[in-house]
This record gives sequence, structure tokens and C-alpha cells, in this order.
Amino acid sequence: MSISFAAVVLAAAAHAAPADGATRLLRFPDICGDSIAFVYGGDIYRVAAGGGVAQRLTSHIGTELYPKFSPDCATIAFSGEYDGTRQVYVIPAAGGTPRQLTWYNDVGPQPQSRGTDYRVLDFSPDGKNVLVRANRAPYATNIGTPLLVPVDGGLETLLPMPEAGGGMFSPDGKSVVYTPIDSDFRSWKRYRGGLAPDVWTYDLVHNTSQRLTDAKSTDHQPMWVGDTLYFVSDRNSQNLNLWAMSVDGSNQRAVTQFGDYDVLWPSAGKDAIVFEQAGYVWRFDPKTQNAAKVDIRVTGDLPQAMPQWRKV
Repeated sequence: MSISFAAVVLAAAAHAAPADGATRLLRFPDICGDSIAFVYGGDIYRVAAGGGVAQRLTSHIGTELYPKFSPDCATIAFSGEYDGTRQVYVIPAAGGTPRQLTWYNDVGPQPQSRGTDYRVLDFSPDGKNVLVRANRAPYATNIGTPLLVPVDGGLETLLPMPEAGGGMFSPDGKSVVYTPIDSDFRSWKRYRGGLAPDVWTYDLVHNTSQRLTDAKSTDHQPMWVGDTLYFVSDRNSQNLNLWAMSVDGSNQRAVTQFGDYDVLWPSAGKDAIVFEQAGYVWRFDPKTQNAAKVDIRVTGDLPQAMPQWRKV
């Protein structure tokens, strides 16, 4: 009986494998130059921007998330659970031993809708600091505040925005594009309520903020590429798609038209954006305004996917 059941499971798994051999369930991608980093099965991998077989960078039993390249593409910052709590680490992009940057206790396990503590958002343009969303608000453990964490060690610095979701530095490092409200882990499809996030910019030099979107829909995960801001929105459809606008908030327009699954967790390099869609990693070229799926293969023994005996 168990042999028949195992055969059924293996047959179903084989049927679910894509015909092109590409691996799915790839999450939290980032791009720098000719390299893409992403998460698969709670570990961080690196692959060529054109696709291919990925190199595994982490293997700890804990979950590693949110990889972000340094501006020179030599280092990857990420969030990991190496010492029993979630902290921020850096690792050579070619592979090596992680180095811990944060030491303040995380808030511990949270409901799935709240995500995790210590979410890595970006590097400062000079590569000296990592922009991190940490659950440090004194009035609620689910509210994130933006921190600058020095790569070479030392105390982190609170940015002036009291609350933040996703965000990214401007190319000159003098401003940040961000969302005060965080809804990245909530399963509120087509939400139109008061907690729908909008995109803002914050001028770190003059200590002023500007609201750029005011749609009733979800507008979040903002990015800054050259003189254009990108974000995801479901304002005109049932799915989140990638949108673009000028730095002053004008000329808002959709640049992808996916009708099946959402555009999730977009992240920008200097001249390209990568995002998750239907379990695959896609690469968007701002120059051509075209998105293409990146065929990535993850190889390994994958012990969690093997048939196992369990005392149930």
C-alpha cells in the first residue's frame, strides 16, 4: 500500500515539473550586473542574469530571506536565523562565511500576515550601509521602522520616517522612495480599505516627504531606477502588475499586463528589475520596457522533497 502511495506522489511530482526544466517557487529576487540572487526553499542562491544552473550560497536549517546585492555586486546582504533569532548578515556574492551585522533581538515568530523582522531593503549607493526594515516601533511589534546598518560594524541609525514598508534609495542617496504602510505579506486580494499603501518619497537632506500615489488600490514595493520610479499596483486589474511614474508622481502607467498571477517582490539594480511571477523569476528591462522569464534550474538532493516515513 505504501509503495503504491509513493508511486502516486512521485508521479504527481513529475507531472508538476515544467516541461522546460526550469525550477519554480523562486522568491525574493535581486539583480546586480550579470547576476541574480533569489531564495528557494529557505536558502539563498545566485545565478547568471541570463539564467542557467544556480549556485547555492546558504544551507543553514534556518530560513534565509531578502538577498540584496551591494552596488559593486561583490556582497549580498540578507536576513537569516543562524543564531536562533533573525538578524542581518552579509556574505560574499561568490560564496563564503556569513558575517552578522545586527545584534538587537528580533520580535520572534509572528502571524504569517506580518512577515518577519529584519527585512533587508537596499544598500546605500556608497555601499557603506544596509537599509533594513526592523520591527522597532515602540507602540506595535508589527510596525516596521527603517534603519541604516553599517556594513563594517557599529550601531545602526534610525531614519526619520516613523514607519515604513518596502523602500529603496535614490541613485544619489539623498532620498528614499518607500511606503509608510506595509502590506507585503497580507493576503488581501483586491483590497481597497484604509490600510492600502501608497508610494512616498522622503528627502533626507531637507527632511521633507511627498506623497506620490493616492489610489484606493495597493501601491507598494517602490523602486528607483535612474529618473523613474517603479512600483506594483492592482488599481486597474485583479492582479498586481509593475507600474512606472516620474519622480514627481506624474505619468503613472502600467508596464506589465499579467492577467493570471501577481507581480511579487520586485527589486531593482542600476539598469534592470527582477520580480517573482507564477513562481518564476522575470527580468524587466527599463530601456525596452519588456519583461522576460529567466529560466533558472536549482539542483541538489532536496531532502525535504523525498518520500519519508512519519509516525502519525
